[in-house]
Amino acid sequence: MHSAKEIWKRVLGELETQISRANYTTWLSESRGLSYRDNILVVGVSNVFVAEWLSRRLYPLVRKTLIAVTGTDADVQFVIHDGAPASAGCATNQTDGGTSSKATRHTFNPRYTFDRLVVSDFNRLAYAAAVEVAENPGTSYNPLFIHSGTGQGKTHLLHAIGHLMSDSGLRAAYITAEQFASEFVSAVRDNQVDKFRSRFRGIHVLLFDDVHFLIDKKQTLQCFFHTLDELYSNNHQIVVTADCAPKDMQTLSSKLKSRLEGGLIVDIQAPDLETRVDILRAKTEKDTAHQLEDVLRAVAERVSGNIRQLEGALMYLTAQAKLSGAKLTPQAINKLLTGTTPKRDIRILLQAVAEHFGLTTEDITGKKRDKKTTLARHTAIYLIREERQSSLTEIGKELGGRNHTTILHGYERIASELNVNPALGGQIARIREKINVSRSGKDQQRPVHN
Repeated sequence: MHSAKEIWKRVLGELETQISRANYTTWLSESRGLSYRDNILVVGVSNVFVAEWLSRRLYPLVRKTLIAVTGTDADVQFVIHDGAPASAGCATNQTDGGTSSKATRHTFNPRYTFDRLVVSDFNRLAYAAAVEVAENPGTSYNPLFIHSGTGQGKTHLLHAIGHLMSDSGLRAAYITAEQFASEFVSAVRDNQVDKFRSRFRGIHVLLFDDVHFLIDKKQTLQCFFHTLDELYSNNHQIVVTADCAPKDMQTLSSKLKSRLEGGLIVDIQAPDLETRVDILRAKTEKDTAHQLEDVLRAVAERVSGNIRQLEGALMYLTAQAKLSGAKLTPQAINKLLTGTTPKRDIRILLQAVAEHFGLTTEDITGKKRDKKTTLARHTAIYLIREERQSSLTEIGKELGGRNHTTILHGYERIASELNVNPALGGQIARIREKINVSRSGKDQQRPVHN
């Protein structure tokens, strides 16, 4: 039998093709296989937040993949790196609810720091405000609300604030709206809402990502409002991100909207051409950047979407050049990136979903509401969100002009079902395989990933 490290490496290799790159990087990239005994693989992760998220959201898919790799009815257990089981970590190791400086320091992505952020006109105000609240929490802009389209650097700023505050000995807690909602539902079920809210009382700053995910979750929004109100009353810093401004979230209560609008609201625009070139330079080795200037500019001209797409394009082209031995030139880049627009990628995804369910893409984007079509539509919503990190508004436009609430409902239905239905996880894995095959295409022209 292979070692735990080897088994988990093989499992990770399979998982990397089945989930979005963002989820893989955030939740799995730093994990490691610790032991494999009695058909139980123990996987070490960096902190209690990661252990909880993997146990709630990815367990069915991870276990299914592990069984396929080992050929046995194996199980998986996520533990903190020091070997303490995740359940014990929640109960005893993190008496402050996971907000100790040791815990939060591991929560923040090491690549997301202020000194690794390219600053220009498109994000200068957001950057300056983020630095200010990190250096003087609770005194200047509270709350700080940052909004932009997908992939423009909101999460990077949140993690950068967390790094700077942790380095100063302050306690910062980063949480996504999706994670907040999931843990709140569990707290309601277990009659531990007060304990859940107490997690945030001992922190100096709350970094809350993608608040728009909570739209139409009335109970969760109410808990979120009370959490903000308590932190604000105690002069603790609050930083919130979303894909739109509070005034555009029509279903928010007037009290919550007023609280979010009570501080500073800043937006991040799409970077212009010269800024995109600067971003690519920053992602390239300093001693070779000047040699690749024409290449970087060609990529920046071809990819004008968000920063994540820009970085993905450079990574893809670099890999292509390394594997094929071909030299990257502006002409080669234009050929490789032909047809790699986000819309083409979404069309590929919709076609794969439609074929899997025996439907047409028009069925999915149209008005049919029978059980099979609805499931296919919800699956498409989930995959577009996970694969491309598209905003709910962007997905709604692609699926026949559906509104924000409808798209959120479809995404949540699939995300929730995946926790209890391994068969659905298998279906989505097969659809992802079709997507990857279609992306490669007859001429091996693979689309840019976010």
